[in-house]
Amino acid sequence: MKNDNFILSITVFLPLFIIFASCGKQEAQWGGTIEEVGGVTVVKNPKEPMYGEEVFSLEEELSIGEVEGEEAYMFSRINDIDMDEDGKIYVAEGASAHIRLFDENGKYLRSLGRKGQGPGEFQMPIYVQITSQNEIMVHDYMAQRLNFFSLDGNYLRQMSTTATRNPFIPIKMDSYGNLIVMAAFAPPPVGGKQLKMYDKNLDLVMMIAEEERDMRKTFDIGKPTWYCDVSQNDKIVWGHSNDYLLQILNHAGKLIKKITREYDPVEITDGDKKKYETMYAGPLNMGLKIQFRDHYPAFGDISVDDEERIFVKTYERIEDTNEHFYFDVFDREGKYLAKVPIRANLNRISEWRRDKLYTIEEDEGGYVYVKRYKVSWNIH
Repeated sequence: MKNDNFILSITVFLPLFIIFASCGKQEAQWGGTIEEVGGVTVVKNPKEPMYGEEVFSLEEELSIGEVEGEEAYMFSRINDIDMDEDGKIYVAEGASAHIRLFDENGKYLRSLGRKGQGPGEFQMPIYVQITSQNEIMVHDYMAQRLNFFSLDGNYLRQMSTTATRNPFIPIKMDSYGNLIVMAAFAPPPVGGKQLKMYDKNLDLVMMIAEEERDMRKTFDIGKPTWYCDVSQNDKIVWGHSNDYLLQILNHAGKLIKKITREYDPVEITDGDKKKYETMYAGPLNMGLKIQFRDHYPAFGDISVDDEERIFVKTYERIEDTNEHFYFDVFDREGKYLAKVPIRANLNRISEWRRDKLYTIEEDEGGYVYVKRYKVSWNIH
């Protein structure tokens, strides 16, 4: 009887097991192609990803910031964040013009620098990075200089950036000392911008991408532009959103890979138009004009995690929210993994560290916070 029951169980459940296993394999299948063209790896992705959105999730585990309370935990404007190997968090606070340091549990430790024009002082710190040389680099946009400190907070030196002509915003200093920057001519979406690489002496290595200035002073909603991020392994990932094409350069600026994906452009709706008209009401009342294209560009931002997965922000909003979007995720090979909803302010300024995501968030009242999320993947 036991043997009969065993045979019956196998007869019933084996076909079901085969069906489920087959479905799982189909879900993970990739329908793209990879080929070498002129020494460049070209990855062509289909419209559909390998996995569903459930393969990725975020869980908030730390929030730094208070509406009222101790001054060290109250932020007026956070311009940038970074982390060291011990998990300590460095926050560039714009209004008070200093860098605040917190431990991995969010406890305030000390501040670095102060408002002023002397050595080690800041006028507008907009960027902070722990470099590969274990130094704290702070970019002071108004003073146009880079400031360097030791990890224990001692001032080391400064470097003027005025020779670069156009003020810039650092994207990252790589392990070779190259500085990848964005030079902006005017606030977007009006002005043009450049993507450049400088060496450790701030001599121009190459112009990676350039966008002409728009002298018409018109808010061009839906105008494509370029986006960029730099991986922890010194790869430059950038793309111009007039098409779904990501280009990956090595530390010397050589193109080594292209990633494409089939996509359907997202329409700019009447509701979107009203939102932008409200957003730019002040400049519009002063005579500036606004024009709308039929569709948004191919994508809206790029972020690279510490495993070299690429997160590409789409213009497809998460249901019932205007602030959060779906992101296309590509693995280190360039294969389209998944389209995932991310209810966090993921952008180039965000930082990825060991299955953690650090972001700068703003609530409805305009108060800003540093958030840390636990990152989970369900891919076998």
